[in-house]
Amino acid sequence: MTGKTVITIGREFGSGGREIGKKLAERLQIAFYDKELLEVAAKESGICKELFESNDEKPVNSLLYSLSVNPYSVGTIAGTSDLLPINNKLFLAQFDAIRKVAQQHSCVIVGRCADYALRDEPDCYHIFIHAPLQTRIKRIKELYELSSGEAKDLILKTDKKRSAYYNSYADHKWGEIGNHHLVADSSMLGIDGCVELIIKFLELQNRYRSL
Repeated sequence: MTGKTVITIGREFGSGGREIGKKLAERLQIAFYDKELLEVAAKESGICKELFESNDEKPVNSLLYSLSVNPYSVGTIAGTSDLLPINNKLFLAQFDAIRKVAQQHSCVIVGRCADYALRDEPDCYHIFIHAPLQTRIKRIKELYELSSGEAKDLILKTDKKRSAYYNSYADHKWGEIGNHHLVADSSMLGIDGCVELIIKFLELQNRYRSL
């Protein structure tokens, strides 16, 4: 793989998307951003990290749609501070942070609507990881020591929150196949298998582009 490469990973809760992203970044020896992105956004915007953490991937109102369509028209976060409520400022700070890290270096970014924020960026590949509900219930039961009912409830609530967050400003729906370059079922390939698949996809894409 040559040049700069940015990979965004959307994921259903319990599908192992974060672990896949982390292992992928390690294999490719590039930066990894999940909650680490909140630290970048806090540092760049001057807003305390705790506010980002308490509002992480929570839905925002429709005011952001017009802003997110053309983020350059927004200007800096400071320039809009008198116009927007705090949750909107937090979203725009994350939006700016995503674009900045993607412009600076190769990286893997998990969640936080990164695929939409970087929809027009070259050398950026959008991956979505999913798995059947029963497989995800089993995984979440083991990770958090929950009953089957508790695990299912947590999965449904988390996916609903992620979907609402994404759909609150994007012009397409969370998890839609057509908006991703690659979609993988982690129940069929496993965590390591998904990592291998993504690496092979990147290798083939790089080879195709060099022809």
